[in-house]
Amino acid sequence: MKQKKTTIKDVAKAAGVSISTVSNALNDVDVLKADTKAHILEVAEKLNYVPNLNGQLLKSNRTKMLGFFTTSVSGPYFYKLVEAMAKECERLGYVLSIQITSNKSMILNHILGRRFDGNIIFEQSVFFEEEEAMLAKENIQTVYLDRKVENKTSSSVVFDSFQDGYEMTRHLISLGHKKIAFIKGFPGAYDGEERFRGFQVAMTESRLEIPEAYVLAGQFEEKASYEAVKQFIETSRVDLPDAFMAANDLSAIGCIKALKAEGYVVPDDFSVTGFDDIEIAEYFPPPLTTIRNPIARQGVVAIQQLVRQVEEQAVGKIICLEGDVVIRKSSFLKR
Repeated sequence: MKQKKTTIKDVAKAAGVSISTVSNALNDVDVLKADTKAHILEVAEKLNYVPNLNGQLLKSNRTKMLGFFTTSVSGPYFYKLVEAMAKECERLGYVLSIQITSNKSMILNHILGRRFDGNIIFEQSVFFEEEEAMLAKENIQTVYLDRKVENKTSSSVVFDSFQDGYEMTRHLISLGHKKIAFIKGFPGAYDGEERFRGFQVAMTESRLEIPEAYVLAGQFEEKASYEAVKQFIETSRVDLPDAFMAANDLSAIGCIKALKAEGYVVPDDFSVTGFDDIEIAEYFPPPLTTIRNPIARQGVVAIQQLVRQVEEQAVGKIICLEGDVVIRKSSFLKR
């Protein structure tokens, strides 16, 4: 026979108090004496009472869930980001629901259907200005990680990728490199485009040319970067560069593997640099010169800002996090 579920009425009867008094004790409302509250909580525990959270959430019009929308969570960047977001959600009393899809209709149905109290969006290939405007019009609390958006209900938490790209290029130039190739991410990606723009500005300031053949498509992926660099080395009709600057660490690793496959040695023959300082960057042979971006911090700040918007109606803003150049053995002083 199925055991009857303990109700708040049962707790009130066993504790010898009213239902409203039990409710105040369970919800930590500061109107009860300490010994009364302790007695009620002890009785509730003995009776194995489980509060009806669904009812509480319906009354407050909250789900206590935050949605994270992305087309992928593969790779070390997303591992660190998602772990940090999930832990911060738990600390703040929320649950992170990860939605991996490139189906725009499905994403909008979830968001506009108010399944979540707020949403974090990493969707370069799916969400554009039209969708951003729609969410703002519907007062959907949103934080973006892949672009700069700022309005009453929308924030962004991004890296200062332009400055990072500029500083990394200046580092290579300071080592004596004048012929620098750039391995781009996928088209339209905010961080990748900003890193490339910083590269262009630094090269222009130093009056250094960027031949069209020096701009390679790496897609932020090790394999794609490997193939792009290998094909470039084998078919290029221009002088080879003396340095490769990749839009992220995985692309830099793919580049180094391709150069090794072609018989070259890094850093003896080429300097190679990346971005993000993923865990393997420090241990990959040779250890990778890169930009250390605070990935976990980005996740924590995104959750904190979204919860402020949900609970305090905080106005959206752009939060820009700075990275640091980490110099290791993959870049060398050119003589």
